[in-house]
Amino acid sequence: METKIMEAKTEISAILQAANDARPYNIQKSIALGEAACLQSKAILDQALIAKSLSQVSFYYMIFGDHSKAVVLANEAIAIYEDLEDEKGVADAKYTIGSVHYKSNNLHLGLKYLLDCNLIYIKHKDYYCQSKVYKSLGTIYEYFGDVESATEVYEQAILAAEICGDDNMKSNVYNPLSGIYLNKNNIEKATELITQSIILKQKTGDTRGLAFAYYGKGKILTKIQAYKEAETYYQQSIAIHIEMGEKLGLGYAYNKLGILYLEQNRFAEAIEIANKSMQLYENFNSSMIKTGATLLLYKVFDKQQKTKEALHYLKIYMQDQEENVHFQTHQIVNSYKLIQSVEAKALEDKLQLEKVEYLAKAKSDFLSKMSHEIRTPLNAVISIANLLDVNEKEETENSQLLSSLQFASNTLLSLVNNILDFSKLNAGKMELEKSTTDIRNFLQHIKNTYSCLALEKQLDLNFQIDQKIELAYAMDAPKLGQILGNLIGNAIKFTNQGNITVKVTHLKKLDHADKIRFAVIDTGSGIADDFIENIFEKFSQPKNCASACKEGSGLGLAIVKELIGLYDSQITIDTKIGTGTTFSFELILEPVKFLEPNVLKPKTSLPPVKVLLAEDNKINKMVAVKILEKWGIHPDTASDGTEALEKAMQQKYDIILMDMHMPVCNGFEATKLIKEQNGPNCITPVFAFTADITTDLDRNYDKYFDGYLHKPIELNKLYQVLENVAIPKIVIPV
Repeated sequence: METKIMEAKTEISAILQAANDARPYNIQKSIALGEAACLQSKAILDQALIAKSLSQVSFYYMIFGDHSKAVVLANEAIAIYEDLEDEKGVADAKYTIGSVHYKSNNLHLGLKYLLDCNLIYIKHKDYYCQSKVYKSLGTIYEYFGDVESATEVYEQAILAAEICGDDNMKSNVYNPLSGIYLNKNNIEKATELITQSIILKQKTGDTRGLAFAYYGKGKILTKIQAYKEAETYYQQSIAIHIEMGEKLGLGYAYNKLGILYLEQNRFAEAIEIANKSMQLYENFNSSMIKTGATLLLYKVFDKQQKTKEALHYLKIYMQDQEENVHFQTHQIVNSYKLIQSVEAKALEDKLQLEKVEYLAKAKSDFLSKMSHEIRTPLNAVISIANLLDVNEKEETENSQLLSSLQFASNTLLSLVNNILDFSKLNAGKMELEKSTTDIRNFLQHIKNTYSCLALEKQLDLNFQIDQKIELAYAMDAPKLGQILGNLIGNAIKFTNQGNITVKVTHLKKLDHADKIRFAVIDTGSGIADDFIENIFEKFSQPKNCASACKEGSGLGLAIVKELIGLYDSQITIDTKIGTGTTFSFELILEPVKFLEPNVLKPKTSLPPVKVLLAEDNKINKMVAVKILEKWGIHPDTASDGTEALEKAMQQKYDIILMDMHMPVCNGFEATKLIKEQNGPNCITPVFAFTADITTDLDRNYDKYFDGYLHKPIELNKLYQVLENVAIPKIVIPV
């Protein structure tokens, strides 16, 4: 009997996989297979398979356009998943419901469901599902008219798709992102994206997705008035949508084809297409399709100066808007201003506020997760380099290489931090953190870091430092390093022969400061005049460079501009095609007396300290233990929050170092229980030992944590914390 059930489960799983495989080209087959799997799951009373079957079928009905059935089945799946305590399953079903809501024009509920399920996907590191949620969120923000937020989440969707290696999902995002660039009249970028989308869709065999890509291509061709080619793409899109049973995509394609006919004064054909859309609306009940059709009919009759008919459809359109508050954020009719009531405006404001709150939470969670994922491996690289440095006794070639490794690793960390903190830069929440810096030593490290890169291209990298420059200044060295690093890296990338020169010039002596000019000069390809004004935008790349030299995030110069702005300065460009480019900026820096930096005492044993180290990453645990052992400390270790809690309840520790992102029970939950339970460590100092850069921004943590030690491990800070624990302050009796 048990064997038969196992065979049945295997067969059901195979059916569900076949249903999913059929989805890109035959959604009706997917529905039939999914329903068959559901019946077989119920026959063997397997709740997990029943829930999975219901969830998949609901998703297919959502795609097919039967929204009512999709929601019913999704809610049935959620009920079972909740009984099974399967939050990932709940998220999958919620995604379907959220998609139904936003496709039915209920944007507010769609936004809520999608953000709720995305938090679960982030928790489970499901980048594929994160990508599809971000893509849907981008569509919603476009409906709101919030193009900036839409672009941001589309970029997050592409990043998530790249992480999970899904070209098909990535191509799904290229399509709407192409539309955004098209609306900005950036035809070249829009064409590039939609071309990539079509290529990837053809490569992956996603027929349904190809229809949407053809639709996007048609929009671009319409924009440049290549009407004949545009009509061909729209017709191809329509044919696929009809074959696939995709109603919403069909409605979109009908609408754009009708607009194309209208622009050519082909009124009869435009009216015919609009009527097809209205018929589709009657069967599908999508207000989006109806809105497009009524607006098209209004424009057709208005252009023909048929006032009575035009007003008839304008009236229908306006009534639809009054019934749907969400569409009051849309600018649908550019030539008419719709009168909005005070109540509608209040509701719109409330909707906008809630959207901002949801987006802020989603961005915060994404930043937290990504910072942890990226900084965790960097912790191993930098900490191991520091450990090796401890063992170096002589200034050999190896020690010089090690020094370069340490500086390069820290430069990489600085780059990662700046990318992760880009939202802080845009929001004006990042500040300079000045410290005494030996400026010549600082510049020498930068030269060492980029010399190898220049040498690979047979370029000379020269640094010219004015003799009037002081020995040390109070400045934010990591941020200035990021500025110069980006400029030097770009100069090397876009220079094929010649040299790169970094000039540091003392311009003027002020009362208590020096005015210093930094310039990065190359003999590269130069920058075209029509691109200079866009060069500091996110994700921009010069148009005159071959694809081979376009590698990079496109964030470098955007970050440079923002960081220089923190110094109340600005960057200037002097460039000529075929000759080269000079980027320069001026900073006012305060000279300070140079003091030798605090030298870490790695070989100095600390007094006995009993440490509990909670860390799930094996490499990072090994590195941390090695560091502590160098100081004579032999810590107890735990691999998750539950194990840390168990050990903390069994014996007293002098200090607990708690990683935040761990399986079973995370660091915050474990620390909360340690502090709140009347155990031996309820007053023991607990330090968050984490790669998550957002941890110390969460005020909920302050009640339970005594401090924060960020990874990569800063040895001086860790040593100081342990020293403070080992040598308690002397209390003088009163």
